[in-house]
Amino acid sequence: MKRASRFSRLSRLRERLSTRDQPFDGWLVIATLSLMLIGWVMVTSASSEVAASLTGNPWYFSIRHGIFLVMALAAAAFVLRMPLAWWKVNGPLLLLVGIALLVLVLLVGREVNGSKRWLSISGVPFNLQASEVAKLCLIAYMAGYLERFLPQVRRQWGAFLRPLLILSVIGVLLILEPDYGAAVVMTGCVMGMLLMAGAPWGRFLLLALLVAAGGALLAIAEPYRLARLTSFADPWADQFASGYQLTQALIAFGRGSWLGMGLGNSVQKLFYLPEAHTDFVFAVLAEELGLFGAAGVVGLFALLIWRAMAVGRRAELAGLPFAAYLSYGIALVVGAQAFINIAVSSGMLPTKGLTLPLLSYGGSSLLVSAVMMALLLRADIETRQAQRRARPTVPRVDGRRDASAPPAQPLSQRSAQQPAQRQGVAK
Repeated sequence: MKRASRFSRLSRLRERLSTRDQPFDGWLVIATLSLMLIGWVMVTSASSEVAASLTGNPWYFSIRHGIFLVMALAAAAFVLRMPLAWWKVNGPLLLLVGIALLVLVLLVGREVNGSKRWLSISGVPFNLQASEVAKLCLIAYMAGYLERFLPQVRRQWGAFLRPLLILSVIGVLLILEPDYGAAVVMTGCVMGMLLMAGAPWGRFLLLALLVAAGGALLAIAEPYRLARLTSFADPWADQFASGYQLTQALIAFGRGSWLGMGLGNSVQKLFYLPEAHTDFVFAVLAEELGLFGAAGVVGLFALLIWRAMAVGRRAELAGLPFAAYLSYGIALVVGAQAFINIAVSSGMLPTKGLTLPLLSYGGSSLLVSAVMMALLLRADIETRQAQRRARPTVPRVDGRRDASAPPAQPLSQRSAQQPAQRQGVAK
């Protein structure tokens, strides 16, 4: 009896937390807005001393991040009203725009710390990071490609390799900037989307060996990359040179302990930890909020990625392949970039210049991440609308679905049965 009552309580709780009968996935919205709000708070805390030193205004970066946040929400609201059909039709054009931006940044881009990653317009206080836009364009193109050539991708080498040829062009442009982290994220995204599309595993094993060999060559081709690898293996061996940034981040994690030093009380942000409000904002968060705060942020990212994958799976079952693969691609990009950033901050991976999506300071990253979240919501809304149109009217008892009514069939099964029914009527 106790076990039955426990299961009954769990089922009621699950039903209460479910978004099945809602117009969109509320948990996805909660995770997104929570990360944005936490990011604004942490950017304000991590950048106050640096901003006061550079500009005389301790709120300089906080104000700019707030403006970026408003712009990102406005762009997300605009994208949310655009049907996914527009992105599907214009996927090849978007890909060309992304590649053109990567070429343009090599020609007239702004160089910062030895890398040409940003496009700046005279009189506009905003720099556009070309690789962020290219990620979104690549995902939209890949989703449309997989919808059009899904059977060929699963059976033919040619259809499987064509996206990888496009990826190689983008990868070369990224290495020339250089932006090795973005190249890794895009490679993982394309490979993951092909895997989710059902491409054979044997092809991935062969390509994994080639990618690993190419990555090893790229890692040792430049002295600064090799220095990052050696400092990653033992950062304390050269803690005041190549291992300085990582050791300061590890000190921040150690200071934070379980409960943190309190919001605004970080010591490492006082000119000890470079890029404290951008690439290493998670280290400052761990120092001020402790292990529990850091685990909470990781949990929010896990919730976001889980719901994004659920949106993709729901769209796939509803017979909407473009929405499905678009959702999978966004989940893979956000998940890979968040994992790499957190792993770099905690010393699990060599240092790479990748922001933490929705949380780090940076207009381009925040803007593109917000657009991706809007596309996820749009895919979820269109999928739920398609499911409601295909679902027969179910009688309700006291405002709830009648359990005695037969369950609705999935959209894919109903669409498969319709031709057979029409043939029977014709006979």
